[in-house]
Amino acid sequence: MTANNRSISLATLLLAGAAVLAAPRADASLSEAATFDEKVNNAQAIVVGKVVKQESRFSDDRRQILTYTTFKVEKSLKGGTPQEVTIVTPGGKVGDVTQTTIGVPVFDEGTENVIFVRDTKVGPTVLYFDQGAYDLVKDDRGERLVIPVASDAVRVDTQRGVVVASEGPVSLRTFEGAIRAVEGRARHNRMAVMQNRQLKNQRKPSIWNDIADNVWIIAVAVLGTIVATIPLIKRSH
Repeated sequence: MTANNRSISLATLLLAGAAVLAAPRADASLSEAATFDEKVNNAQAIVVGKVVKQESRFSDDRRQILTYTTFKVEKSLKGGTPQEVTIVTPGGKVGDVTQTTIGVPVFDEGTENVIFVRDTKVGPTVLYFDQGAYDLVKDDRGERLVIPVASDAVRVDTQRGVVVASEGPVSLRTFEGAIRAVEGRARHNRMAVMQNRQLKNQRKPSIWNDIADNVWIIAVAVLGTIVATIPLIKRSH
């Protein structure tokens, strides 16, 4: 699964990104699972932050409710290091009107989260929606754990046709290490591609390269020509 397309309509943009495939029951949906590598590679930023402000309001066309959640950034695990970032997600409550969307994360003021951020023309949102959002909590020993946010969506590996289990809790330190490992592999792959391109550019096709590649074939052909010519020379004398 690749990063969702940027579109002018935020409603279309956000709802399309949920990738709903089917609904086995009224309160659930199937969505295509994104791998951890895909999330890291396709995120414009990955931040650890605390929700300090939240506001829901109608979109400009008043057809849907959008929620704006502002995080005070503690640290950036990828990308820049802004002091705050405001994430836009579909759904929320305005007055007596409530809208919800399956597969979209819901944040609460005061909570801490790890967010995989995807930039759009109308503002940052969560990459792959609830697959790109994690809760940050402390265990009994005070160690900070990264846990996937609760979701009603059932994630499916579409290539194998099997349901993908939710990620288990890991320490923030382990999570950071996993992100660095993915970025390291991506850098290695980019360097390998660049080196291959350089080698191809250095070895441009030419008649001399063709001769060098086929020197033994040419030598055998020349030798055969000489052997075939000797009897003719003898007969002519």
